[in-house]
Amino acid sequence: MTEGGYTCQAWSSQAPHAHTYTADDHPNAGLGDHNYCRNPDGEDQAWCYNAEGTDPMWDFCDVPKCATEPPTPRPTPRPTA
Repeated sequence: MTEGGYTCQAWSSQAPHAHTYTADDHPNAGLGDHNYCRNPDGEDQAWCYNAEGTDPMWDFCDVPKCATEPPTPRPTPRPTA
C-alpha cells in the first residue's frame, strides 16, 4: 500500500496505468510480477502505481530505510578443547 492508502499495481501489469518501468527495461530494479513498492528511478523513496485507476497515478510508499551503519559484529566463539 502507498502512503495515501492505495493498493499498488503490479509492475508487470499495464492496467490501469500504462508505464515503461518493466523488468526488461530496468533489470536491476526489483520489478516483476508483484506489486511491491520499488524505486526504479532514484526518487527519494520507494513508490508504486495506483492499482485503483484513480488519481494520483502513483504514490510514495512508507518503506523503512536500511540502517546507514553496519551492524556490530558478534564476537566469534572460541573453540573449546
